[in-house]
Formats: sequence, structure tokens, C-alpha cells
Amino acid sequence: MMIHMSKVSPLHPRAESLRVRERLVEGFEASLVVPEGLAAHGRGEAFDYILGEQTTEHAKRAIEAASAMLLLAKHPVISVNGNVAALVPAEIAELAKAVGAKIEVNLFHGSARRESVIARWLRKHGAKEVLGTSVKFSTRIKEVHSDRRKVDRRGIAAADVVLVPLEDGDRTEALKKLGKRVIAIDLNPMSRTARAADVTIVDNIVRALPLMAKDAKRLSRAQKTRLHDVVRHFDNKANLGATLEFMLGRLKNLIK
Repeated sequence: MMIHMSKVSPLHPRAESLRVRERLVEGFEASLVVPEGLAAHGRGEAFDYILGEQTTEHAKRAIEAASAMLLLAKHPVISVNGNVAALVPAEIAELAKAVGAKIEVNLFHGSARRESVIARWLRKHGAKEVLGTSVKFSTRIKEVHSDRRKVDRRGIAAADVVLVPLEDGDRTEALKKLGKRVIAIDLNPMSRTARAADVTIVDNIVRALPLMAKDAKRLSRAQKTRLHDVVRHFDNKANLGATLEFMLGRLKNLIK
């Protein structure tokens, strides 16, 4: 992947947002990202504006609950699409190592070539093993009506907890029907994904993933009773409601 982020001046008031866009463009040029992924990012960025491009206390609580849930899981899996691979490949590898999770490539607009490109990119950034590219271990989730129905028998198919950053709602609902616990990272607190997941982190993935890895390392030293308490006391519906109240408050302040 060709790197040309020097074009973004560090003095620009929104330099970080521009750097993120640059990473996505580079991901597109390297066949990690599809055009639809660029459009999806723009939609998410609109919600990030409303959040004030910050990680809220509500998001931090969700991050802690998500980290605890992953640490308690017997077979945790992190699902990765093109945007995730382009934006946070090293952070995905770091989190997977911290919680003992498998990494699986899972694409809405899938192809064998794209899966291989993404898997190589993740391994280049520290991932030890990347699932989702072998026909030998491929199976399907019949409830999903897109290319994301294809999953790995060793990964998502066998998982008890699945982290699905930048997800589409039908697969989240299908995973829930299969009895899996789902953690979502979604800047839209009103989406089907956000409402269907067990834990929804309403935050930009470039901020959330480093915090998750940090939390996972901290909580890995805690007793299991402490982890169970964190998960048990987290109410996703209430947290989403509080996040919406926060966003509404920011909009009201902007009106003033």
C-alpha cells in the first residue's frame, strides 16, 4: 500500500479526520476497500460530527463491557471487513492477542482475491492467523442474504462472542438468532446493528480499537468475578439511550 499521508498538514483543524480518509483511499487503491465502503464511512463520519469527534463516557463504558465479554468468551472472534483492515490493522492484531480471539475476514462485497489481500495486510500488521479465506473451512449462515453469509467453521461459525465492527444489521440479527453474543462498533446508535447487539460501542473505530486493546490488557489481570460484574451491569439499551441524549444535547447547544 502506497503511503502519502504527508499531504495532510498537521496544522489543519481536522487533520485526523483527513488522515483517516487518506487511509481509506489508500485502502481502496490497494483493493482492501470497495467504493461502497467509502460511502459508508462518510455516513458514519456525519454521526461523529454530532458526537463532537470524541469518545464519550457512554462509549468508554461500552468498551469496558466489550473487553470483559471478549475475555470471558470461550471462542471469541473478531470479524474484519475492508474498512476495518484499512483503518486499524495493527490494533485488530493487538486486541486479538490481548483477548485470545481469532480474526476472520468477512465481506459484504466479497471475492477470493479481496479476502486474500486483506488477510495478507492483517498479517503484515501483526496478525498471527487470519481465517475466512479457505474454501475447505467455509460454511454459510442461511439467515444472511448477502456475501457475509459465508463464514469460517473455525471462526464465526464456532464463536460464542463475535466483535463486528462496521457491521450490517441483518448479520448481527442472524448471529443473535444463532445464540452468539455480539459486540458492535457503530457510530449510528439508531441502526439495526446497534439495537440488536449485546454491546454497542458508539464511537469511531480509530478511537475505539486502541482503547479496547488497552482495556483488555488491564482487565486480563482481573478476577473472572470482576469481569462478570462488568458485563452484568452493562445495559446496552440504556447506554444507547444515554448516547442519543448526549447527541441531542450537542445539537441543542449548536442551535444556541
